[in-house]
Amino acid sequence: MAKVRLSGQLICSTAADSALVRQYLGEHTRLTRAEPGCLSFEVTETDDPLIWKVEELFVDQAAFDAHQARTKASEWAEKTAAIRRSYQITTE
Repeated sequence: MAKVRLSGQLICSTAADSALVRQYLGEHTRLTRAEPGCLSFEVTETDDPLIWKVEELFVDQAAFDAHQARTKASEWAEKTAAIRRSYQITTE
């Protein structure tokens, strides 16, 4: 089984977008880390207040796909939908 890694950025257009990330990230992180197959999940602020670093690692493709499905139906996805994502997904 190959692990699935997502690396990239959330790219906010405004300070209000960054505020949305701060407001909804805690619950999104808690729910993601509780998912079966989540090995690590980190979203951190960078030196640029509009850019957030995203690093995720899942045990396999099925766990990653389940995470994606849960996320798409979440409050996080709804509230942060306008924020641009730049991600690279690899297997290891």
